This record gives sequence, structure tokens and C-alpha cells, in this order.
Amino acid sequence: MCCSPGTIDREGLHHCNLGSLAGAVEGISPAAAVTLVDGFRLPGCRVPHEAVVGGDGRSAAIAAASVVAKVTRDRVMHRLHAAHPQYGFDRHVGYATQVHQDAIVAHGVCELHRLSFASVAYRKLGLALGADPPSP
Repeated sequence: MCCSPGTIDREGLHHCNLGSLAGAVEGISPAAAVTLVDGFRLPGCRVPHEAVVGGDGRSAAIAAASVVAKVTRDRVMHRLHAAHPQYGFDRHVGYATQVHQDAIVAHGVCELHRLSFASVAYRKLGLALGADPPSP
């Protein structure tokens, strides 16, 4: 499950992460016998689950899920690159590398950028934390 950059800016990354994970857990069919979650309880989740602090290092299932999530995110970023090649999403896959920051300074932000992320590149552009993206 994914949240839009606007939703993340409004509701916060942590809240969106927990909500998306809860939705994914609730969508598993058939339901798992045991549901382990890396680090946090999922408020409002209707499926019983266990928060495992440091789950990547304590559970092979959580570690595997982390790998699947990262590979999926990288694939999404590669697809987004086709629509926005000037940002180099295919190389930095959204991480705040110097290349990514330089692209933001050169091209501004687009609808994919979370303005609640306190990027050095955003400060160089004079963008206020949590502000709406400038109109094209």
C-alpha cells in the first residue's frame, strides 16, 4: 500500500507508514497464523500482531519483507523515472543523494516530492517546511 506525497505531508510519514502497514496486514488472505511487525504496534489494526523491536535482525520473515519492500520501492522509482527523467530516480531511487539534491535545485520539485522532508535542496530553493509545491 502506498500514500501520496501530499498525504504524507499532511499526516506525517510515521502515521502513513503505520496505516499502510495495517492495511496490508488486514488484506492478507488467508490471514497469517502469526503476524510480526518490525518495531511498532499498528494502532487500529484489526489483525492481531506482534511488534518486534529490531525485527530485521531477529526474524527472517521480517528481514525478507524488508528486502521485498525495498526492491518494490526501487521498481516503482524506476517507473517514475520515465515520467520525470530529469531527477534521476532510476539511479538514486529517491534517496537524498547529492545527485538528487542537485536535480531538485536545477529543476525544482514535482508532485512526487514530499515537502515535509527537510532537504538541503529544498532550503536552497527557499521552500518552507510543509509548504505546497510551487506552481509550474
